[in-house]
Amino acid sequence: MTVSALNKASRGRLLQSVCLVLVSLSLAGCNTTPKSNLITGSISRASGKPIEEMNAAELHAAEETIGKAYEKSPKDRNAGLNYANLLRMTGKNMQALAVMQQVAINYPTDREVLAAYGKAQAGAGQLQQALDTITRAQTPDRPDWKLESARGAVLDQLGRTDEARLAYRSALEIQPNEPTVLSNLGMSYLLTGDTRTAETYLRNAASQPGADSRVRQNLALVVGLQGRFDEAQQIASRELRPEQAQANLAYLRSMLSQQNSWSKLAAKDGKPDSATN
Repeated sequence: MTVSALNKASRGRLLQSVCLVLVSLSLAGCNTTPKSNLITGSISRASGKPIEEMNAAELHAAEETIGKAYEKSPKDRNAGLNYANLLRMTGKNMQALAVMQQVAINYPTDREVLAAYGKAQAGAGQLQQALDTITRAQTPDRPDWKLESARGAVLDQLGRTDEARLAYRSALEIQPNEPTVLSNLGMSYLLTGDTRTAETYLRNAASQPGADSRVRQNLALVVGLQGRFDEAQQIASRELRPEQAQANLAYLRSMLSQQNSWSKLAAKDGKPDSATN
């Protein structure tokens, strides 16, 4: 699908709104505009329940609990990482950045910490700084696939799509069939309106062991954007309560109908790029 089928501004608003609706009810959080956070790495657990499946009250309670743990031990690496992650998921990006700044001071050579710091910078809109942080953390002799995937996500947010996809493929060379990287690659194609290629990658991601809820919800999003609402609802229902899935898909139908967007999204004047690992 070409960008000309739907102008950049309206396509960005459409995809941003749809993604937020499809996954915000499970509190995974997702934007699909170039200024958003596309990183789909692993999510910490504040209890026995995955964070992306918590409701608002549960997420608030988790934030309070982990926040107190961080306040008690501000130099505790894991407490800082978990707290910053929860803050980012609830939209408190500047606070998350402040937490990660402190964690990075205490663990200046920890690559996982630096990757999380880069994510926090990106979430706070400091995209070039995020790219610099992540690039600095990478080592050519022992490249880290998580850093490569994070670098790709920031490049996507900067609008440097070709470079982003090269970074994702580099990550897949290090960690073949990693579902979070395949998901990021699929969402990269969604950004440029190529829903079919996005679906191919997301189906591959969802079929991999260890694929989390957000990967399958992103697949439901892409399927729904192609007008296959019943199928999208079936996928979403595996992750959300039935009423949540139905509400999400109803909103998707309504929005596409109101904006006459489905006909634009369905228009194609060329074959999408083939999706391979």
